[in-house]
Amino acid sequence: MRAEKKLQTRQALLDAALMLMETGRGFSGLSLREVTREVGIVPTAFYRHFPDMESLGLALVEEVSSSFREAIRLVRSNQFEHLGAISASVQIFVDYVVAHRQLFLFLAREQYGGSTVIRQAIKEIQQRFIVDLIDDLKQMPKQRHLNVADLDILADLIVKTVFSTLPELINPADTEDNSQGIAQDRLESKLRFIFMGAKYWRGVLWEPDMDEDNPPSPSQV
Repeated sequence: MRAEKKLQTRQALLDAALMLMETGRGFSGLSLREVTREVGIVPTAFYRHFPDMESLGLALVEEVSSSFREAIRLVRSNQFEHLGAISASVQIFVDYVVAHRQLFLFLAREQYGGSTVIRQAIKEIQQRFIVDLIDDLKQMPKQRHLNVADLDILADLIVKTVFSTLPELINPADTEDNSQGIAQDRLESKLRFIFMGAKYWRGVLWEPDMDEDNPPSPSQV
């Protein structure tokens, strides 16, 4: 029972930090005292769960990493089981991000935030996703002409494009305009642009011979 209570309090501290960030503040702007006050415990009790605020931030990075992996798993299912198009994959991803907004808001802000340690941890997450995506791309028939170095560049472009678009997708949450819809459309267009380039890529010294008056349709990408 005591161990279960400790886990609940630990999670409450994580949730409190995320809730406080909803006001527009970065993680580095949060204080230990206000996080513990939100949970209803004394500041000294914080140290039973984390040695410092930075450790709490790293725990949030791990939470968002797990959540991001679940979003990618859903996208993979769409791509490989149902041969989903880019638009469907983007919709699945955005729906998941919106449903878990607090975690992805943390990721969107802290990839450029004030804590060097947290920024580095997020960069490591990005690199893990790039490695995983390379394996996925190898299974796609349209990418079989790409070598390992090309696939690395393609995966890097895709992952960093998605990460960089997160702030536009979820920050701020505004239901009075279509800012999220515009960001979603832009993400889809960016990914189409990337995949179209990959489809015709044959190396640095090669120039594509494409009919400018009859460009490939989105369905061909």
